[in-house]
Amino acid sequence: MSTTPVRVEGDLDNPSRWMWLVKWLLAIPHYIILFFLWLAFLVLTIVAFVAILITARYPGWIYRFNLGVLRWSWRVDFYGYNVLGTDRYPPFTLGPAPDYPARLDIAEPGELSRGLVLVKWWLLALPHYLVLTVFFSGLAFAVGNGFDKGFMTEESADTAASDAMAVGIGLVPVLVLIVAVALLFTARYPRGLFDFLMGIARWWFRVAAYAFLMTDTYPPFRIDLGSREPVGVEAEQAPPPEAPPEAPPEGPTGMA
Repeated sequence: MSTTPVRVEGDLDNPSRWMWLVKWLLAIPHYIILFFLWLAFLVLTIVAFVAILITARYPGWIYRFNLGVLRWSWRVDFYGYNVLGTDRYPPFTLGPAPDYPARLDIAEPGELSRGLVLVKWWLLALPHYLVLTVFFSGLAFAVGNGFDKGFMTEESADTAASDAMAVGIGLVPVLVLIVAVALLFTARYPRGLFDFLMGIARWWFRVAAYAFLMTDTYPPFRIDLGSREPVGVEAEQAPPPEAPPEAPPEGPTGMA
């Protein structure tokens, strides 16, 4: 298991059976603020792109702001319809908020590769984008008059645009819907679903940190389940402690 500079954690906080019905309304102020924060995030990422090309460094003040936007987004995701993990209202802050059930941190990078910055955000991260599309948006299928045949007639071509429909749904919305129904009828959050949703969120933020140039560490292709990050390779592969040396055998004893 490889280490990663991105740490995404969340504590399941006993959400109520009905609060999820109104969270879309309660979270509107956050959505509005995050819209403008993400606009600034994207502009500053372009500035960081140029800075990395010139200096091989991610400007510290931009890094701290962008990390704050990701933290804010994770808290809202955890509260809202990506996890539904807590009913505690997210704080309006770019800071770490260590007392909130959802926490995110990214180790500040040192020197970054000038070459990777040119390709990692669009080419190297492409396989991850495809997987995350399935998680969050699903696959789109075109269905219409003539699409189910080996050819299209002139008549079907004329009506294809009006008949075609895009059908797709992501895995995360389906799982969150199951969670919502379980909360409504049992007041219990299925622990297995929580762990799985945490793993998907962890994957997303690792890819986000890589694609937005905040690290050169390539995201692993895996879903790390649970509230906490897995222990890194250094801790897992540490050698076992050596056994204490055996005491030398005692010599024969006798009586004078």
